[in-house]
Amino acid sequence: MLEPTFDEQNSSYPQFYTWQNYRCAYEVHQPKNTSSTGTPLLLIHPIGVGLSRLFWQRFCREWYQTNHQNLIFNPDLLGCGDSDTPCKAYKPIDWAEQLQYFLQTVVKQPVILIVQGALLPVAIELVKLAPSFIAGVVMSGPPPWKLITKKPVKWRQNLLWSIFNSPIGNAFFRYARTRNFLRSFSEERLFASLENVDEDWLTTLLKDAQNMGGRYAVFAFLARFWQRDYTDDIAKIEQPTLVVVGDTASSINKDTNQETPDERISAYMAGLPNGRGIKIIGRNVLPYESTTEFVAAISPFIEAIN
Repeated sequence: MLEPTFDEQNSSYPQFYTWQNYRCAYEVHQPKNTSSTGTPLLLIHPIGVGLSRLFWQRFCREWYQTNHQNLIFNPDLLGCGDSDTPCKAYKPIDWAEQLQYFLQTVVKQPVILIVQGALLPVAIELVKLAPSFIAGVVMSGPPPWKLITKKPVKWRQNLLWSIFNSPIGNAFFRYARTRNFLRSFSEERLFASLENVDEDWLTTLLKDAQNMGGRYAVFAFLARFWQRDYTDDIAKIEQPTLVVVGDTASSINKDTNQETPDERISAYMAGLPNGRGIKIIGRNVLPYESTTEFVAAISPFIEAIN
């Protein structure tokens, strides 16, 4: 086994800052025994049962093993991981404001955002809040264009939240954090290859899912509080943007499953003023499932900004 080229002890000992009286966790990764160079990376993890900043561990390891020198800031969003988990109907603007404060008080320099999946709205809101802090954006497996530009039915969002935030939701979360459910969901909705749903993935999810406080972020996500029409906001992203889509990418919405990966890339290219797209092997969790390919795909983009 190769010796990791960054200090993985941070995974067990996160650092903390306080935002709106909440305790928020983060890690700072840097190349081992060398100085960091280039524009730092700010990672935005996906929301789901057991998901947290640990989603990015394989990416961080591969990034440094391929001789990149950027600092990596890897925070837990409020409601996830080692951050506080208050009962809130979380919206993208909540997490964007948290990250804006993080940039202003902890990072204190421009970064390249790397955002996973349907947390793209958080990155969009953050670009609006703190444009001078964002040097570029990498969208990993973004939602189908029809979904990210669809107006939500607000009463349905509120109804779903009220159902989830009840004993029914609690029972569902207890079931959803079981090994059988996590394996089945990962195989059916996230990974292209069943063999990639490995023990590392399941163990990480199972450990974090033991915290029942994490259910509120998951329920807010399932209630679709992240969804609205972002067409105009995407069109105003002036920063260089890279869209990375898996060659077997699917949708979390049954109505948009007919969109091909090439069509998804084309739609984003038409909507972004300074975008480029690339397709790699994998499905919906590219930084984890296709780590080597993902790092190779985004490296030229990062280096150009550096």
